[in-house]
Amino acid sequence: MKKTVLVILLLSVMITFGCRQGNAQQIKKYDPKRKMSKTPAEWKKILTPNQYYIMVESGTEPPYHNAYDENHQKGVYVSAATGEVLFSSDDKFDSGTGWPSFVKPVDLKKIEIVSDNSDGMERDEVIERSTGLHLGHVFDDGPADRGGKRYCMNSGALKFIKK
Repeated sequence: MKKTVLVILLLSVMITFGCRQGNAQQIKKYDPKRKMSKTPAEWKKILTPNQYYIMVESGTEPPYHNAYDENHQKGVYVSAATGEVLFSSDDKFDSGTGWPSFVKPVDLKKIEIVSDNSDGMERDEVIERSTGLHLGHVFDDGPADRGGKRYCMNSGALKFIKK
């Protein structure tokens, strides 16, 4: 019984913090040193409020309550800001974290991995190379038989185009 409770508690903590980078009360403010292709004011005119929160302010949407965690259709996921193809449904898997997860991007040249030490955690942040906008994080706990990576993305940073 104690082992079951401990396992459930451990899984709850892992899911809660798997991709978490703050919440609506703890918005990561715009970092003026961050190189973005447009100013925050320019992005605010282009992006929806949710896209702006995620992509410019490096926010995170709630797990399980987002557009693409449970999307099992065939197609590609493009940047909500630029329309660039970033991920494919062929590389998507169910990570159990509540966010859409992929084993790899379509093209490594379209993303950049930067160190993220926010919220007292050390993580690798995934940003869109051409814009400098936040997409999510990458972890080393993906399927071992597919490279071992888990690109944990925010649905709000993506748009899905069905095949």
